[in-house]
Amino acid sequence: MKIGDIEVLAIADGVGTEVAAEILTRPGVDDPWSCHEHHRRPDGSLDLPLGGFLVRTGERTVLVDAGVGPFDDGRYRGGGLLDSLVAHGVTPEEVTDVVFTHLHFDHIGWATVEGKPVFPRATYRAHEADWEHFVTGATAVPEASAKLTPLGDQLALFEADFTVAPGLDALHVPGHTPGTTVFVASSGGRRALLLGDVAHSVVQFGERDWQVVWDVDPAAASAARNRIADEAADTEDLLVAAHFPGMRFGRVLAADGNRRFVAV
Repeated sequence: MKIGDIEVLAIADGVGTEVAAEILTRPGVDDPWSCHEHHRRPDGSLDLPLGGFLVRTGERTVLVDAGVGPFDDGRYRGGGLLDSLVAHGVTPEEVTDVVFTHLHFDHIGWATVEGKPVFPRATYRAHEADWEHFVTGATAVPEASAKLTPLGDQLALFEADFTVAPGLDALHVPGHTPGTTVFVASSGGRRALLLGDVAHSVVQFGERDWQVVWDVDPAAASAARNRIADEAADTEDLLVAAHFPGMRFGRVLAADGNRRFVAV
């Protein structure tokens, strides 16, 4: 996908599988997915693509999220991200920046492997609030600490919104996690928003009150998602998230009064 002079490419790593009605719910409704059967499998499961996005801008090669890594627990299976990068002509040594939308396990898998950074020349960037939540604070997750602590002096934490590289900006939108960050690519009058887990399914653009079981602050997460969708509705802005089917970009349409996501 070209966003003006910026190239944004989906980088597949693997796939996860969840029971749709267990992870995306609507308060007071047993199975809200009954109105969206075509978005889940006949057995009620939901496939969640895993991976990240490669952003080429100026002299920088930025990886937004790092998939689940060489991992297989029967539900989440990764391992393809490096091959996907090579298919686009990029080696780990050529990645200049790795930025995380948040620090859940399926977004940091290729940060390090066997205690060593996978991208030896890259600066790794994460929001301070997520670093405290997952790595150093009272809620720290041992697996995340083990995965991320070896980054050492390649790590750069941020607190305020900032420009990562020419035309690529970080926007803090807490809710899913304390440090959840959307990365916005803009060039030539066009924009693409890399959402991370602001949305797990395209259905959430039409369903304003659905909640995700992994949201640390469901109200804030819902407000952020609806604000982004409303601002993008009926514009040329593109939205994408790793868990969307095919990791495809799309637009939010609302001309008929009902928001919906249309892949492009």
